[in-house]
Amino acid sequence: MLPWTRAPRARRTPFAALLLAALALVVPTAATATAAPTASAPTSAQASTSAQAATSRGWNDFSCKPSTAHPRPVVLVHGTFANSVDNWLVLAPYLVNRGYCVFSLDYGQLPGLPHIGGLGPIDASAGQLAAYVDRVLAATGAPEADLVGHSQGGMMPHYYLKFLGGAAKVNALVGIAPDNHGTTLLGLTGLLPYFPGLGHLITEKTPGLADQVAGSRFITELTAGGDTVPGVRYTVIATRYDEVVTPYRTQYLDGPDVRNVLLQDLCPLSLSEHVAIGTIDRVAFHEVANALDPAHATPTTCLSVIG
Repeated sequence: MLPWTRAPRARRTPFAALLLAALALVVPTAATATAAPTASAPTSAQASTSAQAATSRGWNDFSCKPSTAHPRPVVLVHGTFANSVDNWLVLAPYLVNRGYCVFSLDYGQLPGLPHIGGLGPIDASAGQLAAYVDRVLAATGAPEADLVGHSQGGMMPHYYLKFLGGAAKVNALVGIAPDNHGTTLLGLTGLLPYFPGLGHLITEKTPGLADQVAGSRFITELTAGGDTVPGVRYTVIATRYDEVVTPYRTQYLDGPDVRNVLLQDLCPLSLSEHVAIGTIDRVAFHEVANALDPAHATPTTCLSVIG
């Protein structure tokens, strides 16, 4: 359950609608990509269709072999309400053009919502990520992968790293606007106790949303014992204008081998919010490239959009 209790009855309907609409803004709405019909792995036909759509744009090519310059494949992990294609229409080609083998998965689908991911229980989604990373490593022959995730996709891999053996298979995790410590959704989640039944509805119907609320049982378990695990490099790229993962500083991690970056410290002119930073912001993407290859990092500025 979510961390709320029953409260006195009040005028609930308008706020309930508002809260559900706000929760639907966690990340961009999925529209066109093909994904699995449930939280289980995609069928072979669906996986083939999704892979063809992505491969036509230069990623999810399982014949790709990492180069000496970029020896690890990059696995992109979409956010809530997104999928393996729409979240990465800009970043995936950006990395492919820089010589990386790039892959992306679908996870967390619910029955009846075949094009929308990230709604299933996050621990189960982490299991899907574990299986996908194994598949990528087997295909590429690489001993480790690098992970780049947006929103829930930047937070969910922590479960894989901490509890599912992922630390031995992952070199770096780059989170773009990740809800590493949950979110208050601009304080709206604090009003849930005043709307009995709404919290239970969200928990039952969209557990992936419930798990992301600050103070939820999942977030409490995930952050117990520290934010990081040994042997993995962490980068967090946040924007001060994030309207979904709030307060934005809760995205930051604490621990060794961590770099927390505020987009506006790199480019003061940036107005990117939660969706833009993960889907179209080339300043953020330049910093992703730096995080993947720190030995050859170059300064990230407002001019990085032309790089």
